[in-house]
Amino acid sequence: MTSPMPVGPTPIDRPRRLRSNTAMRSLVRENTLRPADLVLPMFVREGASESSPISSMPGVVQHSMDSLVAAATEATERGVGGVMIFGVPERKDAIGSGATDPDGILNRALTRLRSELGDSTVIMADLCLDEFTDHGHCGVLDADGRVDNDATLVRYREMALAQAAAGAHLLGPSGMMDGQIAAIREALDDAGYLDTALYAYTAKYASAFYGPFREAVDSSLQGDRRTYQQDPANGREALRELELDLAEGADLVMVKPGLPYLDVLRDVAQASPVPVGAYQVSGEYSMIEAASAHGWIDRDRTVLESLLAFRRAGASTVLTYYASEVAGWYRDGLPAHLREFL
Repeated sequence: MTSPMPVGPTPIDRPRRLRSNTAMRSLVRENTLRPADLVLPMFVREGASESSPISSMPGVVQHSMDSLVAAATEATERGVGGVMIFGVPERKDAIGSGATDPDGILNRALTRLRSELGDSTVIMADLCLDEFTDHGHCGVLDADGRVDNDATLVRYREMALAQAAAGAHLLGPSGMMDGQIAAIREALDDAGYLDTALYAYTAKYASAFYGPFREAVDSSLQGDRRTYQQDPANGREALRELELDLAEGADLVMVKPGLPYLDVLRDVAQASPVPVGAYQVSGEYSMIEAASAHGWIDRDRTVLESLLAFRRAGASTVLTYYASEVAGWYRDGLPAHLREFL
């Protein structure tokens, strides 16, 4: 007869006690998610009479002006923290003239949203020239075809004033030009827009995860952005960028993309005295959608788990194309298989 295997001493520490049932797990949960933590990026297309789907981002659309207002109103009613607006113009040129035109698509959209929504949500504007330039870069080019940092700052100042005049509460300078926060802050303050806040894209990486976004904004990009966006191999550099943005007057700071850079997000969050956000970018969204379409993952659980990852790493705000949908889940009551995320 075989003797039973010895089981050893009884464990003193039993972490599983705190995982024993739903109520216990909820009681000791370290991080939670609220609709107000989420920001919805939205695209509005000039001349559109109705919304049109973006093939590489199932469920996301280029809005008409009316559908933009309707969707932003719905998201606000569901409790999202804000909306980030990107414009898709009909015409582009070398300096991105449409970005500073009061009648350009982005500025008209901001004006309409502020009129409709007032202060019921935070209306954010993407402050970058890439959607408006015929070469697709985030700034103006010099005679050799390189992005001219300081000439671009002049355009950013002009763009900031146009967006503030249009009613944006918060501007998101995403071009990764040196000195952009200082230049924009000075322009806003000199013009009396003291309350217009700046959400610095502090650590924005030259990432492959932006691929579907190119379709979303009808990008005209020629070449790449590696001379001004951060090298994916670098982490400490993000802290240098953070120090500069804070000194220049950033009110919030961001890490972009999200899940591939959770280590950077954690480092920035630990060092930052101002709120820190993360952007769950188009490629992250599309990978979840593609995998779930094949039945390889539970879509809704994966969405919530990914958003909690940003919160766990230190983000107080998450820009995500799931923002309105997830806010609706929380408003209406999470389905049984998602209630562990309460």
